[in-house]
Amino acid sequence: MLLQEIDANVFTQMIRAGAVKLNSHVEEVNALNVFPVPDGDTGTNMNLTLTSGVREMEKKAASSSHVGTLAQALSKGLLMGARGNSGVILSQLFRGFGKAAADHETLTARSFAEALKRGVETAYKAVIKPVEGTVLTVSREAADKGVLRSRQTEDITVVMEAVLTEARTALEKTPELLPVLAKADVVDAGGHGLVLIYEGFLAALTGEEISYTPKNETKKPAQQLETLGEIAHRRSAQSRFDPAAIEHGYCTEFIVQLSERGGKTFEEERFRSEIGRYGDSLLVVADDDLVKVHIHAEHPGETLNYAQKYGSLTRIKIENMREQHSAILENAPADPSPAEVDPKEEPAEKKPYGIVTVAVGDGLTDIFGSLGVDVVIQGGQTMNPSTEEILQAIDGIGADHVIVLPNNKNIIMTAEQVVDLVEVPVTVLPTRTIPQGLSALLSFNPEETPESNRERMMESASSVQSGEVTYAVRDSQYEGGQIQEGDFLGIREGEIQTVGGSLMATSRGLLAKMLEDGADVTTVLYGRDVTDAQVKELTDFLKRNYPEVECEVHYGGQPLYYFIFSVE
Repeated sequence: MLLQEIDANVFTQMIRAGAVKLNSHVEEVNALNVFPVPDGDTGTNMNLTLTSGVREMEKKAASSSHVGTLAQALSKGLLMGARGNSGVILSQLFRGFGKAAADHETLTARSFAEALKRGVETAYKAVIKPVEGTVLTVSREAADKGVLRSRQTEDITVVMEAVLTEARTALEKTPELLPVLAKADVVDAGGHGLVLIYEGFLAALTGEEISYTPKNETKKPAQQLETLGEIAHRRSAQSRFDPAAIEHGYCTEFIVQLSERGGKTFEEERFRSEIGRYGDSLLVVADDDLVKVHIHAEHPGETLNYAQKYGSLTRIKIENMREQHSAILENAPADPSPAEVDPKEEPAEKKPYGIVTVAVGDGLTDIFGSLGVDVVIQGGQTMNPSTEEILQAIDGIGADHVIVLPNNKNIIMTAEQVVDLVEVPVTVLPTRTIPQGLSALLSFNPEETPESNRERMMESASSVQSGEVTYAVRDSQYEGGQIQEGDFLGIREGEIQTVGGSLMATSRGLLAKMLEDGADVTTVLYGRDVTDAQVKELTDFLKRNYPEVECEVHYGGQPLYYFIFSVE
């Protein structure tokens, strides 16, 4: 039967069917991910993103029979729920679609195809360096075919058949365009997810019976959060230890303005070593003019006296951690979430800067909080936060300018979507790892302009070499050979460097590769599943084989990633 227009009912059924089709094949899409680490997988991110869009569209569908209105509601829901790069790109495809359809009460074959094309153009613009052989290629070639077919027929079903056929063809060719796919003998995961959505569209147009019951909408995220260290339900780390066990009771931060004359000659390595005698949790970053110091000390005055030999001190902050601990236990709710801000509460007055970062693990949350971060969004490798979560964090701070540190390559695009959604200026620093985020923070200067801070912070982030140790969630391969599910993986700057059946051997091997060219400082952030004995084994290895390299060890508490290494 000839179908010449898409009305509100048909449009709603198409989107629902696309969501159901994707929802029922999430693990299939996830399995196509080339990198075998526990991460915010493509299928999961696309599914959660589309589910958010459908939810928003459903609200509008109850009161509107205008396709353009529904398409814009879908676009809004997708944008606010976008997770990971794949989710952001999906939201942009339908953002452009929504703009093209905005004034149409119904869609013809031509206007539907043109809306798909507009979505592709919007998605390409959103990606700084578009890569062919991905969902972008699949969407572009499918839309181009749809536009061509719409000039030959008014039957929307025929046009959708052409779109889907071309999408499948383009998907099969993705390994030819992207060598990493060819090597793994898979097609692009995001492209496959889009094909599934288009299959749902066509099913709705041909009258195929589809029940809209997205099984992952409520249960899946809850299961993931429980698996990932009980992120949403964990008790504060403050409740786990006696305040008497705090050996160095004062969190001390300050900046040294190095003297041009009269002061002691500054040598960063020597300064770090000597000031480290006064406490622990030491973090030092320096440039030509300033030295920023964070240390937990029992006698902060001694720390300040030592640092003053190098110049004048400013931005001094000393906090009694034992008092803070007691106050937290007395005043905190039964299930607090550290470093969170209620977005509904308006701060009494705005401050010049606010900082939002993404991390998971009670130790990492505490470290970021001690460095001045206002909100730590719980997420990262294992659960990418949505645009809306980042938006709420920014709105809750009450600052004239907000800096966002994603600390994960799969969250950067999501964070960048927020810039146009908030009234306050936002700077998104494209930090790809936790070490980059920490290093960038140490270069933050509240007295500087946003532009100057961005430059300084990114310079610091780029000077850090990052590594992490996790395990393989699926069989795969890398340049060094085969990877079996359950193998331990040592990853440096996103590249798998060591693989093995032993956690400690894999970790030592990764550190050895990271230290091949020498270094001054190595920082070890150990996860929640690492034992004290394993930490000692690793530090002994460093002391024995790299005695000239200073080693700092901190509890990160991150799930699934046993160690995070920083080398500078």
